[in-house]
Amino acid sequence: MNRPRRRPAALFVSDLHIDAAHPAIGERFLEFLARETRDAVALYVLGDLFETWVGDDDPDDAQRTVIAALRDLATRGVPCFVMHGNRDFLLGERFAAASGATLLPDPVLITLHGERALLMHGDALCTGDRAYQRLRATVRDADWQRRFLGLPADARRALAGAARAGSRAHNAALAPAIADVEAASVAAVLRAAGVGTLIHGHTHRPGTHRFDVDGTARTRIVLGDWYDTGSVLRWDEDGFELVRLD
Repeated sequence: MNRPRRRPAALFVSDLHIDAAHPAIGERFLEFLARETRDAVALYVLGDLFETWVGDDDPDDAQRTVIAALRDLATRGVPCFVMHGNRDFLLGERFAAASGATLLPDPVLITLHGERALLMHGDALCTGDRAYQRLRATVRDADWQRRFLGLPADARRALAGAARAGSRAHNAALAPAIADVEAASVAAVLRAAGVGTLIHGHTHRPGTHRFDVDGTARTRIVLGDWYDTGSVLRWDEDGFELVRLD
């Protein structure tokens, strides 16, 4: 039986964490690009497309394959927008040129079917984790990035590996509530942006949350990770649907 034709939709994903050590994730994403983007009007990747990214000059084989697939997507006329995550915040213009993707600032406002939505990776909302927020401010600093990218690739990879190990230990010691977004921070960004919908990833806790801010109904949509299966938000003219891919 043929699958019913779906309405053209904008697709949102996050937290794929693609690298050579986890080939199944890359394969799942390649299949997603081949099948699920046939009726897509755009693809938004809201951070952590890659597990690590130590510079545009040093992609591994798995990353190169994904970059080529994104280029094919752009060639088919489907625009792709990529936001920096906490793992791949060094994605730069060479990556954008090779993939055909457009790098997005974090946060950024878009309009879908007459409704504005705020897009974020989500790590900036985890304000209860003060140690992480200090680190985030450091590695997003232009001078720090210039010095880091000036190191040899081997040194950058070694430092990235040490940082990942430290991050795992830090996260394991955190209380779950601290590792999640802060309600006050969510309310603040929605209030400042003047929108009713926020879409983000980072926490690996997919779901749709409805609440009020200043007496106005708001919606927060959280994208899931891709470790065991894929998570995608489809948004067409009939509304949105957050699903897990088989």
